[in-house]
Amino acid sequence: MRLIQLELGSSRAVARVDGEKPAIVPGAKSMLELAQSAIATKRGLTAEVESRGGGETFDYEAALSEGRVLPPLDHPDPTHCWITGTGLTHLGSAEARDKMHVKLGAGDENLTDSLKMFKMGLEGGKPKGAGAGVQPEWFYKGDGTALVRPGAAFPMPSFAQDGGEEPEVVGLYIVGPDGKPFRLGFALGNEFSDHITERVNYLWLAHSKLRACSVGPELRIGALPEHVAGDSRLIRNGKVIWTKPFLSGEKNMSHTIANLEYHHFKYTQFRHPGDVHIHYFGAATLSFADGVRTEPGDVFEIEMKEFGAPLRNTLAAKSAESFAYGGVAVL
Repeated sequence: MRLIQLELGSSRAVARVDGEKPAIVPGAKSMLELAQSAIATKRGLTAEVESRGGGETFDYEAALSEGRVLPPLDHPDPTHCWITGTGLTHLGSAEARDKMHVKLGAGDENLTDSLKMFKMGLEGGKPKGAGAGVQPEWFYKGDGTALVRPGAAFPMPSFAQDGGEEPEVVGLYIVGPDGKPFRLGFALGNEFSDHITERVNYLWLAHSKLRACSVGPELRIGALPEHVAGDSRLIRNGKVIWTKPFLSGEKNMSHTIANLEYHHFKYTQFRHPGDVHIHYFGAATLSFADGVRTEPGDVFEIEMKEFGAPLRNTLAAKSAESFAYGGVAVL
C-alpha cells in the first residue's frame, strides 16, 4: 500500500494512491494522526486504512503538478520532527565518498576514514545473532523546517559551496506514547548536501549536512524489499545531463535496516512520545562523484518503481541570509 499527504483547499488529507483510482482516506487529516490511531487501536497502518473504507477520488497528477502534495510524514510543530541519516551503508557508496577523501598507500593503517568505516560495516553491520552489530556513520540534517515538499525548490544558503543530490531510501517513524518507535514504512528521499564543503575536511561533514532535503511523494507501507533499483537524473534546461542507476535494499547494503534503526533509537532523546523521525539510509550514487557541478534551475529526479511517482526538486539560486556575522546580541 502507498499513501500520500496532500492539501485540499484549506485542509489536509491522507490519500491512497496504489489502486486504480487514487482516493482520500476518510477521516485522516494527517499521516501522524492516522499512525497514532493505528497505535491506539493496536493494528497495523494497512489495517487502519482499510478499516476506514473508500473515500472520494481525486486527480493525483493535478495535485503533484500544482504543488499540493506534502511530504508523506511531518509534524505540526517542526521542532518535533527529527531528520537524520546514516552514511557508508551501501556497497556502492564507499568509492564515491572516497574520491573526496583519497589517501595514497596500502594496508589498513593507510585507509581513509571513509573506507575504514565502510569496512567496519562489511565486517559487522549484519549481525548473525540476537545482538546489535557495529554502529554506522550517523549525521543530523535538521528539524522539520529543513523539509521541502515534493516538487519544491531546495534553498541554497549564501555560504554554500555546492548543492548536490543524494538519492536514498528513507525510513519514516513516529514514537508511541510509551516511547516505543514505530516504523510507518519507507519513501524516496533526496538528502541534498554540500559535497565541496565536506571534501575540504571530513570533520566538516556535519556542516555539509545542514541543508534542506525532500521526501516522498509516497509512503510505501511494509518491509523494504531486499533489492530495489531506481534511477537518479539531473535535468538542465529540459535535457537530462546526467543519469545513473542506484540500488538499495539489504542485498545492496553493508548493514541491516534493523541495525541502523537500533543505533539511532538507542539514544533516549530520540524516543520522546509523539515525535516524528525521518531517517535517510545512505546514498550509493552521486553526480558530484562523476564530476558534475549543479547550477540554479537544475531539476533533480529520483525514481524507483516500488515507490510510485518520482521525487522531483529544483535547485534554487543562493539567497541572502537573514543572519549576519556579528549578529549575536549580548544580554
